[in-house]
Amino acid sequence: MKLIAQLVNFLLATLITGLLLVAVAVLLAWHFLDAQLPPTDVLRDIQLQVPLRIYSSEGDLIAEYGEKRREPVELEAVPETMLQAILAVEDSNFYTHPGVDYRGIVRAVVSLAQTGQRQQGGSTITMQLARNFFLSPEKSYIRKVREIMLAMHIEENYSKKEIFTLYLNKIYFGKRAYGVKAAAHAYYGKELDQLMLAETAMIAGLPKAPSSNNPLTNPRAAISRRNHVLQRMHLLEYINDAELDIAVNSPLTAKRFAPRAELEAAYVGEMVRAEMLQRYGESAYTGGYHVYTTINPSLQRLANHALRSALDTYDKRHGYRGVEKKVKPEIWSDATKRRQFLRQTGSVAGLRPAIVLGFPEKNSMEVALADGSSTIIGWNGLKWAGKYRGPDSMNRRPRKASEIVEPGDLVRLLTVKTDDGSYLRLAQIPDAQGALVSVDPNSGAVFALTGGYEYYNSKFNRATQAKRQPGSGFKPFIYSAALAAGYQPSSIIQDAPISIRDDNLPGGYWRPSNYNHKYSGPTPLRKGLAFSKNLVSIRLLRSIGTDYAREHIHNFGFDTDKLPKGLTLALGSGEVTPYEMAGAYSAFANGGFRVTPHVIEHIEQSRQGVVFRAQSEIQIAITAENRFLMYSMMKDVIRIGTGRKAKSLNRADIAGKTGTTNDYRDAWFNGYNESVVTIVYVGKDNHLSLGKKETGGRVALPAWITYMRGALEGMPETEPELPPGIEVSGKYTAGGETRDEYEDVTVEKIYAPVVERTFHGISEKPKAVDDLF
Repeated sequence: MKLIAQLVNFLLATLITGLLLVAVAVLLAWHFLDAQLPPTDVLRDIQLQVPLRIYSSEGDLIAEYGEKRREPVELEAVPETMLQAILAVEDSNFYTHPGVDYRGIVRAVVSLAQTGQRQQGGSTITMQLARNFFLSPEKSYIRKVREIMLAMHIEENYSKKEIFTLYLNKIYFGKRAYGVKAAAHAYYGKELDQLMLAETAMIAGLPKAPSSNNPLTNPRAAISRRNHVLQRMHLLEYINDAELDIAVNSPLTAKRFAPRAELEAAYVGEMVRAEMLQRYGESAYTGGYHVYTTINPSLQRLANHALRSALDTYDKRHGYRGVEKKVKPEIWSDATKRRQFLRQTGSVAGLRPAIVLGFPEKNSMEVALADGSSTIIGWNGLKWAGKYRGPDSMNRRPRKASEIVEPGDLVRLLTVKTDDGSYLRLAQIPDAQGALVSVDPNSGAVFALTGGYEYYNSKFNRATQAKRQPGSGFKPFIYSAALAAGYQPSSIIQDAPISIRDDNLPGGYWRPSNYNHKYSGPTPLRKGLAFSKNLVSIRLLRSIGTDYAREHIHNFGFDTDKLPKGLTLALGSGEVTPYEMAGAYSAFANGGFRVTPHVIEHIEQSRQGVVFRAQSEIQIAITAENRFLMYSMMKDVIRIGTGRKAKSLNRADIAGKTGTTNDYRDAWFNGYNESVVTIVYVGKDNHLSLGKKETGGRVALPAWITYMRGALEGMPETEPELPPGIEVSGKYTAGGETRDEYEDVTVEKIYAPVVERTFHGISEKPKAVDDLF
């Protein structure tokens, strides 16, 4: 008996010792692993990876960039139904356990003992948070222990509200969506409070297996998982029998919803993205930056419309270049395949794709649309589409619809609005491209910018990337330099043919001419600019000297190293961008100050507030007197000169200058008043001709007029104040009206130029400016 007692005592002692050793080992292992755990207090300062978002000045979304879609949300902003759904399926004891659900762990251990396989389960919301923030995705017992330990640390340092908020914003829901708000947008295009119960349950069921339970790729599994969530909600009495019955029988409504821009300004979005990447590197895409631009939404929409309308009008003048594509018979003859093909083709700037089905009458055609319907295009929408015969040929009307297209042709349709309603017109993506830039001349803030007909059709930004010759649009800078050198608007320059020695040219001479090959003889500078007299500009530049002119032009912000050093500078033979022209013309509008255009107003970062705000850098470009005279002279471009079409705006405060380059390759209109500067450029990306007589006044000016009519609506007219150094020197007649002529009495005559003039074939060399005529 004594022996048995001793044996029992020995076994008990051994057991206790073993237990103590195990306990010590567990404690040592615990402390060893605990020492290796990352500090959980970093969660307070955690920077969630939030994509770059770009907005207009009024908060309209322009673009979003970044691999992860995440939109942080506070717990109070999440509907109770969503919170209940997530708790029901992920962690129903969340508010009572200390971060670890011991019963869930025991169930997982029992399952392991019975099956020999690790089963997912037992992970609380806190444990999932620990895993997502601190641990790798590997599955191991050590990682599970660390997960438990981290969860307990998190519970010690954070409230349940803080933990749940972090979870709702961190967890992955598939399809690049992180967090519940991003998931609602990604799958349903809705805000959280707009979701139906079935949609809420669908989202709540995704974190366990966002790929295999995804409604977009595996709808059957997704519905099963959704219904499981709903059953759990019913079991916990979050929903009643009727709500459960309706929700489980609801159809699957999830679709792919990409971030939807509220304002079409993709060229601006790309400009901002590039600048943000330069400023912040790759963190620009994940740092939670919200960029607020200077873009005015109403003016941006107006700019898009104005440029497209002008390009469509130009394109229509020259005829129909042919259908976009011949669709295979097996596609266009099958309604289902036809609809799918058209949906994949997509619209371009409002030009809808359609397939020709036939010709109900001689002067009409039937087309199939992407929505599965068909419609008839009448002769009013077809009669313009004569065959394109080259840029120098104008459109000739066809005789019948079948001359234009054939059944199975892929075409484009444009909705044309009229006073009586609207109709569909056969259209085409324009052969020419263009840009429109509109800025506040006093700050440089860009009101509106578009760099082409449609960004996703051509991402080349002609506003900032297209280096093109400005043609006569550059002459105001030459004239400004001449005024600074002592000329006055009334100064006389000979408008007559000239031959300039140039051994680099065939024949050894450069013989420039005016656009219309007509000459006016003795011509005041004011008239020379208004009618864009090339010979006046060349003689003027030769008079003041190219070095002096280039130095003066540099004050407007141009890189003179990239401008020609010869007399071709007078004709705008250098290359500039519309964006640069907008900044340069601002000096004529704002009183003579150089400003740099900018599209970023300020940058905000999550939890940091404003981290950047634009500051206008203003430098003196020209004197107030010089600016006043140039404003006065460029008003006459619109009153009597090449910009006369702009008189339709019925404003006395607008000024500007047309520009057309050799062979009609580039067409410009650069115009302004004291509040808005707008530059319009039109040309072909391959540098081919726009066609005979396709001048700046014909191609670009209509877009400028359309835009400025809206931009200046309701804006009072203003006139530049008369600077102290300006005096009335006489009168001149413009457009049948007699006006005051002005003179800058502060400027010194720097040059007494010698220029050639020709009368009846006799060349003379006057001694000085006063001796000219």
